[in-house]
Amino acid sequence: MTTTSVIDQAKFEAFLHKIVGDAAAAMSGALVIIGDRLGLYRALADSGPLTSAELAKKTGTHERYVREWLANQAASGYLEYDSETKKYTLPPEHEPMLADEDSPVHLCGAFAIVQTAYTDEPKVTEAFKSGAGVGWHEHDPRLFPATERFFRPGYRANIVANWIPALDGVDEKLQAGASVADVGCGLGRSTMLMAQAYPNSKFVGFDYHEGSIEAARRLAAAEGLSDRVTFEVAPAKGFPGNDYDLITCFDCIHDMGDPVGALTHIRKALKPDGTLMMVEPFANDRLEDNLNPVGRLYFAASTLLCTPASLSQEVGLGLGAQAGEARMRAVAQEAGFSRFRRATETPFNLVYEARP
Repeated sequence: MTTTSVIDQAKFEAFLHKIVGDAAAAMSGALVIIGDRLGLYRALADSGPLTSAELAKKTGTHERYVREWLANQAASGYLEYDSETKKYTLPPEHEPMLADEDSPVHLCGAFAIVQTAYTDEPKVTEAFKSGAGVGWHEHDPRLFPATERFFRPGYRANIVANWIPALDGVDEKLQAGASVADVGCGLGRSTMLMAQAYPNSKFVGFDYHEGSIEAARRLAAAEGLSDRVTFEVAPAKGFPGNDYDLITCFDCIHDMGDPVGALTHIRKALKPDGTLMMVEPFANDRLEDNLNPVGRLYFAASTLLCTPASLSQEVGLGLGAQAGEARMRAVAQEAGFSRFRRATETPFNLVYEARP
């Protein structure tokens, strides 16, 4: 015998509105990508209120498409619409997220990552059934530059200005001249930002993904940094060298199948007075404290990208993108680090310092 649940009509209607809103947001993400790529946000930021015809003329696009795009963006709350003038405005408060590439909170790269998640969904669905992993290298190749673009604003704003100075004595070492390894460097943006700031130091970026290393080398050459930064294909558990003053891991330890093994190798590669800096997604230790908008984004990325990457590797620990400080401390201690502390944080990142 089945029992019929009593429906709370207000709760039912509230969730209906929420799920329609989420579907609208998921669909509208493609329009954010279009607006970003075609310079529509930038034109609105530069010119102020514009009609659809004016925006189309400024950007060399077709007015009929622009008209629909503008209506969606106004309905989304990204733009404001004046019914008397028929003009649309990008509020100055929205410009840093949508139109300013130099802003620390520019978020258009996030939507490009979302685009690849939908493309790769069939692979992850199969992994749900088999328990197998999906390696980082197995994803849509658009993911790699999208990830670099997503992390770039936060790295540019924080690595040199806030994160390295929060470490004990590391800024001084880098100013004088030090040896640095950036493990899991991806396209090397973090490595290059450090190299630009500390011309007396030498930097090497390691990543197992050959395509990312090739791209990093091209970017370094284009930015004139090849004299003090190099990039090599190597795994976190097997990169060469054993005399580094600083080893950095930006948003990658939780992706590794064997983070204990990786950190053990990193500890051995450091000088006795060397430092490991780990930057990880912000997370509280208790699940219930991560059930918020930032946690929602990170749990989605963890399900689609981070956990599948870990499960594709040996050990397959599957820390996930919301591991939290307690688990990261335990991993570092198991790897033999004697000192571990939270050096600093942002709303999106936790920065840990570990010493041998």
